[in-house]
Amino acid sequence: MVDTHKAAGIQIEGLSKRYGAGDTAVDALKDVNMQVAPGEVVGLIGPSGSGKTTLLKCLGAVIEPTRGRMTLGGEVIYDNGWKIKDLRVLRRDRIGFIFQAPYLIPFLDVTDNVALLPMLAGRPNGEARARAIELLTALDVAHRAKAETSELSGGEQQRVSIARALANKPPVILADEPTAPLDSERALAVMRILNQMATQYQTAIIVVTHDEKIIPTFKRIYHIRDGRTVEEAGEGRALE
Repeated sequence: MVDTHKAAGIQIEGLSKRYGAGDTAVDALKDVNMQVAPGEVVGLIGPSGSGKTTLLKCLGAVIEPTRGRMTLGGEVIYDNGWKIKDLRVLRRDRIGFIFQAPYLIPFLDVTDNVALLPMLAGRPNGEARARAIELLTALDVAHRAKAETSELSGGEQQRVSIARALANKPPVILADEPTAPLDSERALAVMRILNQMATQYQTAIIVVTHDEKIIPTFKRIYHIRDGRTVEEAGEGRALE
């Protein structure tokens, strides 16, 4: 029986991805099962070529799995085929992305960088900017709201990218090596923020990482190797 609370976050069942066919076929994912509850931050770790990027791209509706089932925010998005007509809208409205580099738009100020996605989703400009200021305030960068992105420190840029990922209130955030370029203090600060935001907005967050500095902060970890995942309890080291 599926845990309905966890299904409201991220639920992956029997997910597989095969590239190619016949003798040259490569199974990048093999019957992956994974759950992340609302308000939970889970680590996904594994060696290069293990399937981490493929799994993240499947979850982000960037590539199509070969078979299996994916549920995001309580909605089945894939069940041996896409169940969502417009994957661009799915990515825009229901999945937040955080990358190793912030990828902020240089000709927009901080507020507009965060407000852009809600605007593209059809929200009035005033409402979108109010949402941006709410998030920038929660992330302690509201004082930079009118700044150009080039004026921000690396840590401030990453906070703005987190605010942007939360702008459309997605039930899911996929973070790909978000602390890789940061020193220990800033890396732990990012993890503290992600945990606070997960709790505050009841967002399910997956963090793909090789960063040994942050691995002890996860309460649960999925190891992926040769396309298969194994769950284990993490240290859950306090981030206070």
